[in-house]
Amino acid sequence: MAAPPLGVAGQVAGVFATPTVAHSGSRLRRLHPRLLPSGRLSRVVRTGAVVGGGQEEDEEMRQAKEQAAARRRWETLIREQKIKTLTPREAGYTFKLTDKALLDVRPSNERQKAWVKGSTWIPVFDVDTSADFAGLGKKFTNFVMGGWWSGSSTMSFNKNFVQQVEEKFSKDTDIILVCQKGLRSLAACEQLYNAGFENLFWVQGGLEAAEEEDFEREGPQPFKLAGIGGVSEFFGWTDQQRAQAAKEGLGYRLLFTGRLVGALVLLDALFFGAQRIGPLLQELQSR
Repeated sequence: MAAPPLGVAGQVAGVFATPTVAHSGSRLRRLHPRLLPSGRLSRVVRTGAVVGGGQEEDEEMRQAKEQAAARRRWETLIREQKIKTLTPREAGYTFKLTDKALLDVRPSNERQKAWVKGSTWIPVFDVDTSADFAGLGKKFTNFVMGGWWSGSSTMSFNKNFVQQVEEKFSKDTDIILVCQKGLRSLAACEQLYNAGFENLFWVQGGLEAAEEEDFEREGPQPFKLAGIGGVSEFFGWTDQQRAQAAKEGLGYRLLFTGRLVGALVLLDALFFGAQRIGPLLQELQSR
């Protein structure tokens, strides 16, 4: 059975809150709305490229209804054990000790920073590379609405996601789905379930909730830092980096302190240079 158009998992970009559910063997806890901020979940729910801000009231109402519907569907799938939940540690042990497949559905900009050795990569959303007028407009809007700070990119839905998974795995394969924070993989689970896949496991909290020892990592960054970017990452002003600094100690903090001091010195030099250019140009014109 072919998967229907993605109603629960539209565009995804930037950072997402993780829906909290109980382990597969216990009673489901409700996906609390506070843990799924509407501004972030809307990027998972709606179809089309991510564009921040400027939404009409009726559009916001439509998105809110879609978000509520998505939560209910996900809760039902998990409560009825049609999608089973694993913690990152459980997923790591399961992947190492069994023949279950690990499917990474993150976009390329996160995957290239850190990935689980031996995992299969098929993004459910990926960075929008369109260069037409509409695509460039969306990228500009995303940038000015905070992309410059967070490093988030506009995303496009992979319309061939289910087909690509079907080409790689049979529908009775045990598949563990993981993303960076848990929302995209949960949306992907729903799509695969609707397409007839029988044995799906969702990693609650995603790779950001994993410890380094949970999975065998490849790539230059720790799992927890794979989803950050932009100016905030450069200066170490993200929650993930603050947590990392608490583990790494003084040397890690000094790196970002040095960057901040360097940036301030550069800005001061540019300001001083700008003050000198005006009189210099006037002097040249008088000659």
